[in-house]
Amino acid sequence: MPTVLRIGKYRFFFFSNEGSEPYHVHVESGDQYAKFWIKPVRLARSVGYGAVELNRLEKMVMKHEKLIREKWDEYFGH
Repeated sequence: MPTVLRIGKYRFFFFSNEGSEPYHVHVESGDQYAKFWIKPVRLARSVGYGAVELNRLEKMVMKHEKLIREKWDEYFGH
């Protein structure tokens, strides 16, 4: 599971077998989890995060969208 980014308590990462799916990133902190599609940025699913925190996470994903796509292409060879 390559980690793309860490911001505070949040870890942004990919699973290593997901290269056939569209751009997305997983976020976790403790027992909480979310998955965001990247183009366009939108929530795919979440467990444990409330609406305010999900909005904060979505803004983080949007802010770092270019980096996430670059890391995806670098890792999966696109």
